[in-house]
Amino acid sequence: MKQTLPERINRLDELAGNLWWSWHHDARRLFRSLDYPTWVTSSHNPVKQLHDMTADKFIKAASDPAFIQLYDSVVSAFDADISIQNSWFTRKYHGLISGPIAYFSAEFALHRSLPIYAGGLGVLAGDICKESCDLGIPLVGIGFMYPQGYFHQHISADGWQEEIYEQLNFNEAPVYPLPWPAEKDPLVLIQLADRPLHLRARQVRLGRARLYLLDTNVEQNDPVDRLLSARLYTADREQRLQQEIALGIGGVRALRALGIDPSIWHANEGHTAFMTLERIREYVETGISFNEAVSKVRANTVFTTHTPIPAGHDTFPDGLMDTYFHNYWGLLGIDRNTFLQMGQANGSDHFNMTALILRMAGQSCGVSAIHEKVSKKMWHILWPNINEDKVPITHITNGVHIPTWIAPELYQLYEKYLGAGLLEKQDDSAYWEKINDIPDSELWSVHQLLKRRLMRMIRERTSQRWMEGGVSGEQIVAMGTLLNSERLTIGFCRRFAEYKRPYILFQDMERLKRIINHPSRPVQIIFAGKSHPADFASKCLLQQVYNSAKSHDFQGRIAFVEDYDLNLARYLVHGVDIWLNAPRRLQEACGTSGMKASLNGVPHFSVRDGWWDEAYNGKNGWAIGPESAKTEEEDNLDSLSFYQFMEEKIVPLYYERDREGIPHEWINIMKESIRTIAPAFSARRMVKNYVEKMYVNCTNHSIHFPYTK
Repeated sequence: MKQTLPERINRLDELAGNLWWSWHHDARRLFRSLDYPTWVTSSHNPVKQLHDMTADKFIKAASDPAFIQLYDSVVSAFDADISIQNSWFTRKYHGLISGPIAYFSAEFALHRSLPIYAGGLGVLAGDICKESCDLGIPLVGIGFMYPQGYFHQHISADGWQEEIYEQLNFNEAPVYPLPWPAEKDPLVLIQLADRPLHLRARQVRLGRARLYLLDTNVEQNDPVDRLLSARLYTADREQRLQQEIALGIGGVRALRALGIDPSIWHANEGHTAFMTLERIREYVETGISFNEAVSKVRANTVFTTHTPIPAGHDTFPDGLMDTYFHNYWGLLGIDRNTFLQMGQANGSDHFNMTALILRMAGQSCGVSAIHEKVSKKMWHILWPNINEDKVPITHITNGVHIPTWIAPELYQLYEKYLGAGLLEKQDDSAYWEKINDIPDSELWSVHQLLKRRLMRMIRERTSQRWMEGGVSGEQIVAMGTLLNSERLTIGFCRRFAEYKRPYILFQDMERLKRIINHPSRPVQIIFAGKSHPADFASKCLLQQVYNSAKSHDFQGRIAFVEDYDLNLARYLVHGVDIWLNAPRRLQEACGTSGMKASLNGVPHFSVRDGWWDEAYNGKNGWAIGPESAKTEEEDNLDSLSFYQFMEEKIVPLYYERDREGIPHEWINIMKESIRTIAPAFSARRMVKNYVEKMYVNCTNHSIHFPYTK
């Protein structure tokens, strides 16, 4: 039952309900010091924490001078951030961009109390929202409120992934009803085939930014439609189409109902492309032609593609499109053939969502320099009359939100030696040039602290699973209970998929055993990640890795940590010694987990794909294999490269210590990683790029389609 807060600390409710607290260290410290046991049992969710606390604890906090001092400081900082008028954006672009930026995405990773994300796409969207808030950019996000979110992961005794879904308790989550205009119905109405679909919108507060989440679980809908938004990324194609109709068309109508008139419309991946159709329909309804409406929509639409392989783009059979849009294309002023051509690629009989949004966006980009080239080649079919290098797809390389991902202890160490104002100067490479001023002993001491914290967290999670019952001793070992903070520790932590190739570590089992079980220079590997529930091949791959972790041959030095999420990811990028990535070349659009690790002094060891091809300089980490290889040779060459680097360079370097136990040459690589990667791959740099290269310069690219001849 929710308690009434004492007057002196009555703004704790407001602070808890705005996820601003999640990326501000003092605000997190405030809730942690309020009542540590409930902070832990609430999974660091202050909304639930306040709900669970007893009245006497609030009274005690309100009379504690130290707590009051911290409370006043946090409230003051919160008010300053919320009300600031002189932000980077307002100083430079207020007159050029008159209205808000509407950012559409199928998932947003903001905090684990709001499990509406599956992986990197959502983490990127969450980091963009937070950085937009920090820079004063008037961003509004549009997504889905998945009441069952993404699944929790348990691994069975035989290594098979089990998905566990939990219903979100809205009373204990940082999501709230929307203040609808009095004259508006609080439900958004769209047509789904031949039946109406009602959408409720909920609000998430992110400092000054707002995220609006759509939910179909309202009593006015048919029972089956009430479950439409229950889960993220359903495998059912028709349900997936229904979700994307609701997100795109329903998202536009929700913004209209709220009286929000965006100046820029940003589509994060092709799932959101139907928003352009609804905006065309609005223009056509005013009496202008379809072609003119298309030009107007293109003029202020931005698109980011994240998928470098054709199979990763959503497509729907033309027959299914007939079912759901036969009443819609007439509203656009066109016929069926013209409508289907909007999503046509390669002459197939499937409607391609990425083809649609590329045709409708005035500005389009990939998420790394390599991804730009891959995308130009993949989508040259839409611009057959120009050279491939002229295809109007550029790139803005992803970045990570530094306040979210930096370890507090490292933040303090950086400010001590690099100077105050890290967050203001985070994308200034000159600020990071002083990284060598940090004494090796101090940087190493902080890293060892973070590493021990990671190991302790893994043991605590393992103990909790043991107490829940149903797991064997063999599984407890596989979960990491024998990990040791004194060993060189590699992290291989990401969504499980075949192209990410965790198996290259196991190509030569005897060689891997020798590396891992070396008597004086042991190595341990931590795996974590989820397979898509419908990806059977990926689940089999995960099972193979998990069974290797159970093997006595590795002496408990390979671990698979269940239920990879934002919280576990933070511990891992802070605490491992190396971040390993081995994607098949040209299949990793960008990747961002290695950026987070590098920010925290954890060198990256990866194939030169995605962002690492831009970042690697020969001194800030290691590159696996040759820069290019034929597909049939790639696995073997990269596997051999991994073993060779481990045996000849990485392991000896890590264990080469002075009399005090400090590995100075290793720390040189840590420092170079921080210096070169922190500013260049920050979300601040990325979001500024979006504003300066995309939002300000939205133009109507010339493109020739059958319906504009």
